[in-house]
Amino acid sequence: MNEYDKLIFELSVPGRVGFSLPDADVPEADPARLLPAEHLRTTPPALPEVSEFDAVRHYTRLSRMNYGVDTHFYPLGSCTMKYNPKVNEDMARLPGFARLHPLTPDEAMAGALELMVRLGEMLAEVVGMDAASLQPAAGAQGELAGVLMIRAFHLDREGSPRKKVLVPDSAHGTNPASTTIAGYQTIQLKSDAHGEVDLLDLERNLDEDVAAFMITVPNTLGLFESKILEITGICHAKGAQVYMDGANLNALLGITRPGDLGFDVVHMNLHKTFTTPHGGGGPGAGPVGIKEHLKPFLPVPVPSRDGERYRLDWKRPKSIGKLQSFWGNFGMLVRAYTYIRTMGPDGLRAVSDNAIVNANYVKARLAPHYDLPYAGHCMHEVVFSARRQKRQGVVATDIAKRLLDLGFYAPSIYFPMIVEEALMIEPTETEAKETLDQFCDAMIQIAHEAETAPETVHAAPVTTPVNRLDQTLAARQPNLRWRAGTSGPVGVPPAGRAGP
Repeated sequence: MNEYDKLIFELSVPGRVGFSLPDADVPEADPARLLPAEHLRTTPPALPEVSEFDAVRHYTRLSRMNYGVDTHFYPLGSCTMKYNPKVNEDMARLPGFARLHPLTPDEAMAGALELMVRLGEMLAEVVGMDAASLQPAAGAQGELAGVLMIRAFHLDREGSPRKKVLVPDSAHGTNPASTTIAGYQTIQLKSDAHGEVDLLDLERNLDEDVAAFMITVPNTLGLFESKILEITGICHAKGAQVYMDGANLNALLGITRPGDLGFDVVHMNLHKTFTTPHGGGGPGAGPVGIKEHLKPFLPVPVPSRDGERYRLDWKRPKSIGKLQSFWGNFGMLVRAYTYIRTMGPDGLRAVSDNAIVNANYVKARLAPHYDLPYAGHCMHEVVFSARRQKRQGVVATDIAKRLLDLGFYAPSIYFPMIVEEALMIEPTETEAKETLDQFCDAMIQIAHEAETAPETVHAAPVTTPVNRLDQTLAARQPNLRWRAGTSGPVGVPPAGRAGP
């Protein structure tokens, strides 16, 4: 093992130090005489004793193990891992924004309120809606906010929230979860042979107990729902609201708008469409756009313009209430505002054009080598099936692992669940043709290896810090923390538990 492949605790040598401090300029004192005994340690902390050189090399090595869009192509389908312009970060770190206390009075944070009002207006215009709430902290919370507003609308108009929400079988998993949390029974609809909503199944399940139909456009197969105008019309005729999961909105910017397609509600994942950072469990934002008839039910407070003044409007008696601490994840809103202002209308349209071109380029290059279960014109992402490779004993997981050896992050696999051995690839608009070619070359190489040397694919990955793990054990009982008396690479289950 290379010396610097060790954990920093394994580099520790008793008595070695990596710092020097000047003499104290105040009288020294014994903490035991100043602090209560219950607040004093009885044993010293188990900190590593290393040189500054050891510490710097350790953390530099760790930083190089990080995998993200700033270092690599990240074709994770349905999650849109796109480049985050650094000017967004500069704006979010302006002291007037970054140091603003969330309890600052309205009159002392006019700039922040103006930004929220303007961003809400811009987002509403982009999706063709009449208003937007910036409060939800993620797309899933945006879904819940939208469904709760629909529930409040039905209660207010009919005295009943209705009972059911319809979702297609290709839906994101968050859709049935959000509707269930909102108190609804979720009814799953079938997809037709083209990968779109089966209209006959929709009409069969649509009645006066349906509160809403929740559908993703483009859907998770990367396909635009060609009968969407008919779908929204059918739903409205039964009094049902139509909700668009806007996770794939980055394929529609400047081309069409959910509001013009008949949708009543749409949520937007800022990280998927407007370049705010994504992943790692950090703060997110999932604004919700709504039509005029749902305005009374918006979450409070609503940032509002009152002449030349800006304020937080709390006086909304029909509101679904407050969803998030303070006013939402404000830093994400600053980043999205900066991005939209930087791009302008033509730039946003170019985002979608380039995303669609890139996805179709990948589709054309890989179609001879992988099965394409739904052959329609794809939008921002394309879903292949590895069932051809499965006949050689190589499954989607093997292909994903082998991609790591070849220098690429793996695409989404086994989703959507209606595709056998699914490989969902989203190249995003920010990738160049050369990068896409390198990725396609790697995928084609793996398809060839599946036929000629499947053992190579089965053994992958062999170039990563840890090799193939027991995925269930690694996910449910991850060994991520060093403890005294144990050793081994980070992330590997304890000895005797590792998988093949």
